[in-house]
Amino acid sequence: MKIVKVVRNTAIIATFAITTAFLSGCGGVSEAEMAQLNNLKSEVNSLQSQANSLKDERANLEKEIAAKTEKLAQCNKEKEETKANLEKMSSK
Repeated sequence: MKIVKVVRNTAIIATFAITTAFLSGCGGVSEAEMAQLNNLKSEVNSLQSQANSLKDERANLEKEIAAKTEKLAQCNKEKEETKANLEKMSSK
């Protein structure tokens, strides 16, 4: 029984030591990896600001299109009214 306890305690200590060594070896980030991560973050921020400016530009263009469409509809309405008035005048 004593041998089983000693083997079990030794196995537990060995497992703890291996786990500690593994975690401490995998925990660090090199400077190159950190620089790459920072570059990626700045690229993401740049792309997000570019996307936002493109969305703003799209919204402005849609407003311009809506205004020109409204103006075109008004012109067509006036054209039809003018046509109708000309027909009335020529029929007299």
